[in-house]
Amino acid sequence: MNQITKLSQIYRRHIGAPWQPTLAGAQRVMIVVYAKERERALRAGIGEFEQATRAEGHEWVQTDATGWFAEWMAGHDYRDAYFEDPELLDGSLASEFRAFAIEKLSRVLDAADENTVVALFGAASLYGFMRVSDLIHSSESAIQGRLAVFFPGIKNDNNYRLLDARDGWSYLAQPITLHEAWIP
Repeated sequence: MNQITKLSQIYRRHIGAPWQPTLAGAQRVMIVVYAKERERALRAGIGEFEQATRAEGHEWVQTDATGWFAEWMAGHDYRDAYFEDPELLDGSLASEFRAFAIEKLSRVLDAADENTVVALFGAASLYGFMRVSDLIHSSESAIQGRLAVFFPGIKNDNNYRLLDARDGWSYLAQPITLHEAWIP
């Protein structure tokens, strides 16, 4: 059995547990951690996670952050100037792109009901532009069902590191990793 299939079965155990309606937004987040080298395999096997979600009686909506920066840049009035001098991006990234990304995720979360898992892919594409922790924290209030963040990196205790590269952050989301005791 491959790692993505094992991970989807661990995910199914989590998603199949009863959902408490009184949880705060931060407690409705699941971070599905996988090796960064498995990104393509995860994307090819994403249907396994959707099937697991639906088999447990929940809806599934996915959103992909991979193209968010390109979309933001394409709509920016100063995009040509940014391409000529990328250092000009520093100020805009800190505020404008951050707001754009939070709005993109929040819009999807707002449209989902309390029985829906919103699956966020493409977290690696945010590297260098904004922190995934900031995106999650800023969107927590919009989570009505569950938010599953597919996270290419590592987790040690409650510390997550995107792409094994950036200093990690501590987050109390429900971790879903291959390192859990897995029962076939």
